[in-house]
Amino acid sequence: MVKKKMQVWLPLLFAVIMVAGMAIGYQLRDKTPGSSFFSFSKRTSLQELLELVKGKYVDNVPTDSINEIAANEVLSHLDPHSVYIPADRLKEVNEELAGHFQGIGIEFQLLDDTVNVTNVIKGGPSEQAGILVGDKLISVDDSIPLSGKKLGTEDIRRRLRGEAGTQVKLKMARNATPKELVITRGNIPVSSVDASYLVAPQTGYLHINRFGERTYEEFMQSMEKLKAQGMQQLILDLRGNGGGLMKEATDIADEFLGGDKLIVYTEGAHVPRFEYHCKRDGIFENGRLEVLIDETSASASEVLAGALQDWDRATLIGRRSFGKGLVQQPFRLSDGSAVRLTIARYYSPLGRNIQKPYTKGKEAYEAELATRFHNGEVVIGDTSKPMGKPYKTPGGKIVYGGGGITPDIFVPFDTTRLAPGLARLYYRNTIAAFVYKYYIRNQSWFNSFKSPADLTGKFIPGEKEWQSLVDFAAKDSVQLDKINARDKADLLKRIQVMMARQIWRSQGYFEVANRADSTVLKALASLNGVDTAVNK
Repeated sequence: MVKKKMQVWLPLLFAVIMVAGMAIGYQLRDKTPGSSFFSFSKRTSLQELLELVKGKYVDNVPTDSINEIAANEVLSHLDPHSVYIPADRLKEVNEELAGHFQGIGIEFQLLDDTVNVTNVIKGGPSEQAGILVGDKLISVDDSIPLSGKKLGTEDIRRRLRGEAGTQVKLKMARNATPKELVITRGNIPVSSVDASYLVAPQTGYLHINRFGERTYEEFMQSMEKLKAQGMQQLILDLRGNGGGLMKEATDIADEFLGGDKLIVYTEGAHVPRFEYHCKRDGIFENGRLEVLIDETSASASEVLAGALQDWDRATLIGRRSFGKGLVQQPFRLSDGSAVRLTIARYYSPLGRNIQKPYTKGKEAYEAELATRFHNGEVVIGDTSKPMGKPYKTPGGKIVYGGGGITPDIFVPFDTTRLAPGLARLYYRNTIAAFVYKYYIRNQSWFNSFKSPADLTGKFIPGEKEWQSLVDFAAKDSVQLDKINARDKADLLKRIQVMMARQIWRSQGYFEVANRADSTVLKALASLNGVDTAVNK
């Protein structure tokens, strides 16, 4: 009997003693200064410094701020594109690539200390709840006001957004009549394709603003629509596209290139070479193709443009691209934050690395675009000799790496577009506010227009609109009564363009703006066989 009791209790006794010993040991470790007792890995001096600041510094310092400062300082000495993302911003950053956000689905402006609804996204929660353009939002969930000079755009956006499925109660005014609505938040799509239409007979135009999770899907839908309308040649606009997901760009490249052609490859010190090849028959492998780029076309945009240039598939028009040839991979950290760490460089099919130099530090790197303006490059073309290695395309064209992609046809930056004294019209949103209020006053007339083309034929801003703008701008301390005729004509045209955006959003904007866009006009001339200056 005694033997059986020992067989039962002895293992339990050993377990209790072991747990007690471990607990005592960990307590000794925590109370022994400078000791490495029970330490399984040696701490670095950086870890020790951070722990000293957290535990011994004279004032309380938030842990998150210490981590962010330390992380940013370390990453700043690596390259310009490795970044630390705090936990509270990670969702917002990921939404930019996901192609959607969670909220109520409106666009708004803060005018006269009041939130004005300037656009309602079709099919979104706000449209379903009955919100209209022109409504004024007063408060959220009874106790949170949406008016007042101290409230900024980001504060308002934060109050309106939230998890899909949650509800928000809005107090609002419509034509001075108070109303209350309860809206269930949802997933709001953010399109990557700003515009797609026939800019000329049999000539399609398609603008991609970034490469997100749904970009390839949206691109294919737009291409199918354009082909059904008789498109035989295409202008693909990548100006202002700062990049995004490389896979979306390579999938689109596959639609323009035939066979199993190499699109891009990546390689790093700790990452073996990986190649992206064409895998299927493309939707537009043979038609004439022109690609528009400028100094803000970067990363995945350069992957796509570089592949098409290397294979002589497209004519590139515009100005030298940004020059980002580094690949980032996201890594989640234990506190919910993340790091996007550069792990490789990407190379075009010919072996070009497009990354511009960053050996002079991050500040000089970020100022490089301004330098292009100061040295005249964006006005008269590349003012310096190519620094990278030359490469020859199958068609015999010489291209260079190491600093962005130089287009085949240069189009200078239009330095006459905006007088310096008129910049306040834009950064104060004065002209946008004017267009919105003008639209609200004449809403029934503007809503009778069937298309942007209809608008350009019937709404031609003249003296009446000009005097209204002069009076409106004066209230915002912007004087327009003495500007020259060229600036006046430009602003009147801008009113028409922005009115198209007010009614049809980005699609309307590009359809009207492209009528006078020098780069689009150059592309149309090239497609029509008109002789243009080609970079050699």
